[in-house]
Amino acid sequence: MPVKPKPVSVAFPSWPFKGERRLRVALLGMPNSGTRTLFDAVAATHVDTGDLGGTHAPFQACRVQFGVHEADLIALPALPGTHHLPADALSTLKYLLWGNQLPLISAHDPAHSPAPFGAPDVIVQVIDATSLHSHLELTLELSQLGRPMVIALNMMDQVRDKGMHIDIKRLQAMLGISVVPVTGNMGQGITQLFDAVVRTAQHKSCPLPQSVSSHLVDSLQPLNTAIQWPEIQQAFRVAHPFLLYQLAVGDQYFIEEFTQHFPDHTPALLALRAEASQQLPRALEEEIHADWHHRAANIKEAVTRIGAPHAGRGWSYWLDELFLHPRWGLIGSMLVFATVLFVVFKVSSWLDAVFMTWLITPLSGWQPDSAAGVVGRGIADGLVGLVGIVVPYMIPLVLLLVALEESGIMHRIAFIVDRWFHHIGLHGSVAVPFLLGLGCNVPALSATALVTEGRQRLIASVLVTFVPCSARSAVILAIAGKYLGGLGVFAIFMITLLVIALLGQVLKRYFGDSGPGQIQDIPAYAWPHWQSMLTKTADRTRDILTIVTPLLVGGSVVLALMTFFGGDTIINTLLTPVSVWWLGLPVILGVPILFGILRKELSLLMIYQALGTFDVGLHLDWVQIMTFLIFLSFYVPCISTFAVMLKTIGRRQAFISIGISVSAALLVSGAVRLVLEVARYLIPSSA
Repeated sequence: MPVKPKPVSVAFPSWPFKGERRLRVALLGMPNSGTRTLFDAVAATHVDTGDLGGTHAPFQACRVQFGVHEADLIALPALPGTHHLPADALSTLKYLLWGNQLPLISAHDPAHSPAPFGAPDVIVQVIDATSLHSHLELTLELSQLGRPMVIALNMMDQVRDKGMHIDIKRLQAMLGISVVPVTGNMGQGITQLFDAVVRTAQHKSCPLPQSVSSHLVDSLQPLNTAIQWPEIQQAFRVAHPFLLYQLAVGDQYFIEEFTQHFPDHTPALLALRAEASQQLPRALEEEIHADWHHRAANIKEAVTRIGAPHAGRGWSYWLDELFLHPRWGLIGSMLVFATVLFVVFKVSSWLDAVFMTWLITPLSGWQPDSAAGVVGRGIADGLVGLVGIVVPYMIPLVLLLVALEESGIMHRIAFIVDRWFHHIGLHGSVAVPFLLGLGCNVPALSATALVTEGRQRLIASVLVTFVPCSARSAVILAIAGKYLGGLGVFAIFMITLLVIALLGQVLKRYFGDSGPGQIQDIPAYAWPHWQSMLTKTADRTRDILTIVTPLLVGGSVVLALMTFFGGDTIINTLLTPVSVWWLGLPVILGVPILFGILRKELSLLMIYQALGTFDVGLHLDWVQIMTFLIFLSFYVPCISTFAVMLKTIGRRQAFISIGISVSAALLVSGAVRLVLEVARYLIPSSA
């Protein structure tokens, strides 16, 4: 008799907060707590701004994605407390209490709802950990709201510098809510903070009720009983402990609203407040403030101790100072950028020279005189070009960047440059593809597909094709370095950066909202493992064999046959409007322009062939050289790049990208030619 299999229970994760179910998270704190810094660290490229309740209290809001979850993150104006507030801060408190659904007592409010969105699902209070005492007073006040809450214990780097030690677990236990240590300006702890937000929302974890002094409990009991009428609760629609303390301290807003809506009960309320004050050594309001101050001080003393200011500063600390520091982090990123350039222009160039010499030498004597031979030579040239892309440029650079990722350095660079990429509608996660583009645009596009989606993928894919790959840089350095000098080379690369920045702005505006903000994870440092590095490198270069190889070889054969059957004359004639009329170049440079589609550095060899000399300066002046190099840098990605674009962004968008490249090349090179011609006319000595 067959044995029935036992049923297997599978635990599914909680339903993600996404789409219409996404969370609404309010980010707030006292002045100078770092709320805006924390918001900027995770913000989307497009941020909504506005004022709360018609006041001058500005808020910022954007959608943020973390894992499978999404949230509307709202950075609120500073909140010094919860009572006796000026108009701006009062609008913040009203939003926390009611969102866009005002209670009965505010029906007459001319400003209507304080915000265009609902009340928060979770409140994240950002605390300056170096001033824990004063911020904990606000925490105790916010705990009376009865809403799920998380503490972001900010500026932990300064805490360590001052030799303070905070017992996070004990602080959590005393408050009854999650407390996450973060350093907002360095991106540390942000992932853990949003994990805590999700857990808090799932369990609806509210702060523990904080015990008050017994003499206050006794004094407030009559007032507590008096405001427990259902009509009062329905009118104010706030947590009862919060309403009790607002009325007890005589908050102007709540007293006025109570007087306006319950005029018959107001004299009794005021009498009960006066009676409570008479039973205490000080006025009721002063006694409540003293009690909050005392409780905050007790919590602070229980969870903090003073130690050595420099304890625990190891190599990871100093690396973070280099890569994550708000001022020095950019220097660390530039050092990595310099390392990438060294690999591209030194190591890869040396490998290119070795491999290409070894591969081309056997083919140099093969000059076929038949169509079949030309096809064979075209196939051989295509395979040589393939090896020339993969071995010298792609593999070393991908290995380097994979090592930087596994070590944790690349994540830190992505965090630092995130705000810069926001200007072109992207996040710092595209730093890796852009660095890969310096070697070859093919793996750069593949990497772009891994870290972006939707409109961001399209913007990043278009812009990556404008990054000067090693092949384009080789042409620029070979010609511009000899005939235009260092200033000319610098000018060409600066024009490239300017075009990327301007085009990014245009694409950002054209495509509008480019997606939610991203949480830049900052992992611990780790030594890269060779096995993992080789596996990831193979994965990221796989597109070369499956997509690029047939197109590269096929393109080489087509161009070889065109030249064999005298197509070069036809090509030069067809390209005359571009090469001669627009760029002001000799007609014979049409073929080198076309051959750039196959591989950019082939244009350099074709230039020498077309001009019949290695001395380009004999046939081209400095204006023509600059114009030609600018056009060659932009006009069309090579066929390998185009093939990967078809896969990553689709046929329609790939052809749009080609159109953008051609348009940019024509406009920029034409503008450069015009400026240089005017300069040559006005300053003849520059010729």
